[in-house]
Amino acid sequence: MHSIVVVPMHSTCPDDHIHLDPCESLAFGRAVRPRGPHLFIPHEGVSREAGEITAAGAYWRLSNLSSAQTYVVENPEGAGEHIKVPPGRLDAPVPFEFSRVVLPAGSELLSFDVWAPRHDYLDRTGPRGGAPTASAFPLDRGKRYFQVLVALCAARLRGEPHAPLPTAEELVERLRPLWPSVSRASVAWNIDYLAVKLRLKPAPDSAPGGGPRLNGKKERLVSLALRFDLVREADLALLGGKAQPVR
Repeated sequence: MHSIVVVPMHSTCPDDHIHLDPCESLAFGRAVRPRGPHLFIPHEGVSREAGEITAAGAYWRLSNLSSAQTYVVENPEGAGEHIKVPPGRLDAPVPFEFSRVVLPAGSELLSFDVWAPRHDYLDRTGPRGGAPTASAFPLDRGKRYFQVLVALCAARLRGEPHAPLPTAEELVERLRPLWPSVSRASVAWNIDYLAVKLRLKPAPDSAPGGGPRLNGKKERLVSLALRFDLVREADLALLGGKAQPVR
C-alpha cells in the first residue's frame, strides 16, 4: 500500500493524486522541475522551491524551504487542530491521517491535501523486533469516512440484500444530523478516500468525472465491506440507531 497520497489543489479525479512509498519525497513550489516527482503550484506568491514532503511509513514529514513564510498543517476533521512549520524547518513530523497544507501566497491562502491511509500494528504473535504488520483494511471507526461507509451499507445491513445504494443526496440527508456541514462534495471526497484505504482498483469501464464512475465505486466498496465484515449491523448505531432507510 502506498504510504502517503498527495491531493493537489482543485483535483477532481483520483488520477491526479500523487502516491509516495516510504522514504520517497515530493518537492512542491512554483518552479517546474524537468525530472522527478514535483507538485507544481503556479502562483507568484509561492516560493520557487517552497517545500518538500517525505513519506515515512504511516506518517509523513514536511520541510519548509521558504525564507519567510510559516506553513500551517490543519486537521480538517479536528476542531481547529493544526501545527505550524516555520521557515527553514526540516522534516517536521505530521501526525494527522488527513492533513491540509496551507500556504500564504500574497493576499491568498492556497492549500493541498495529504492523506496517510496506512496503519501499522504490532505483531504480537511473532518475535519482537520484527517488521510491524500492515493492516489489510485499516479503518478507524471514529472517522467520518467510516460513517459514510456505514451509511452506504445501511440498507443491506438491515437485511435488504438487493436494496439500491443511496444517492449522494440521500447520503447527505442521512449524515447531516451527525455532520452538519456535510455536502455532496465531502461525501464524494470520503468515498474516494475509502477507495484508497481499501485498495480498490479502478474499474476497467470507469468514466472520468461522472456518475457511472462514482456509482461503480460505491457498489464495489459496499461489496468489499460486507464480504469481509468491515461493517456490521451493530455499526448502524453510529448513524443514530436503527433508523429507517433514507427514501
